[in-house]
Amino acid sequence: MQDVVFVEGQNVRKGDVLARIDPRLFKAALDQALAKKAQDTALLVSARKDLERYKALVLLEAIARQTVEHQQATVGQLEASIAADEAAIETARTQLSYTTIRAPNDGRIGIRSVDPGNLVHVSDAQPIAVLTRIRPSAVLFSLPARFLDDVRGALAVGAVEVTALDQDNLRPLSTGRLLLVDGTVDQATDTIRLKAIFPNDDERLWPGEFVNARLLLKTLDNVVVVPSAAVQRGPKGLFLWLVTGHNTAETRPIKTGPSSGDLTVITSGLRGGERVVTAGQFKLKRNAQVQIRATSSTSPRPEGIR
Repeated sequence: MQDVVFVEGQNVRKGDVLARIDPRLFKAALDQALAKKAQDTALLVSARKDLERYKALVLLEAIARQTVEHQQATVGQLEASIAADEAAIETARTQLSYTTIRAPNDGRIGIRSVDPGNLVHVSDAQPIAVLTRIRPSAVLFSLPARFLDDVRGALAVGAVEVTALDQDNLRPLSTGRLLLVDGTVDQATDTIRLKAIFPNDDERLWPGEFVNARLLLKTLDNVVVVPSAAVQRGPKGLFLWLVTGHNTAETRPIKTGPSSGDLTVITSGLRGGERVVTAGQFKLKRNAQVQIRATSSTSPRPEGIR
């Protein structure tokens, strides 16, 4: 390694010089290929002149036609040699260009593993450094295959928003769009793979990081939602425990729609503004008195949502 010109951890642009390898052997190979072509070119010029003279002499029957044919073959051999020389020159130039290592794309350069003066080989398992593309950043994730039609339907309408959240599924990190759905369903897990792309201008997504992805397939307006903990399942299906105006408990059969986070959409069986029980349902029975607890120190509120 002749020189390392990057600083570890810096952002580089496509085409920036990162390192240089000693070019002397490769420069000598190029010079040798150029000299060989010059030699063959001179021989070809001489052979073509001899061929023209032989053609004139054969008309005068001064030499045998076989001599002309032999000279013609010599010219062809030299032309082929020059073509091979040009290929050798192109190969040598390519090898020489590899002595200047440039960034293949924009990204952040990692920790270097070589220093100036170290020997490097094509077969080395350890790279000089790893260049990682940060902006934009892609996220690969999977969904159960039963959502395939919903995802494809949303893509047919327009761009599908994807939110990347931290590993606790609480803090949004970045917002992007769904790029593609994999062409096959994984039969072993019955899931589909998806790929989302994020601008990542603030670099909150880091290569190799594990994140959770959330798709926004549809926005529902003016719907009734309850905390998912309030939804109960009984012998006759789904139901809720409600708190009446007299602070007594009663059940209400319901039908649910999609869930997002800790909220579930109620499609029938509940009106907006009613109070629901979100904890301690196993202690309740019909017409039992319900004790309402405050959810914060500043404002009393029943467990549930109004």
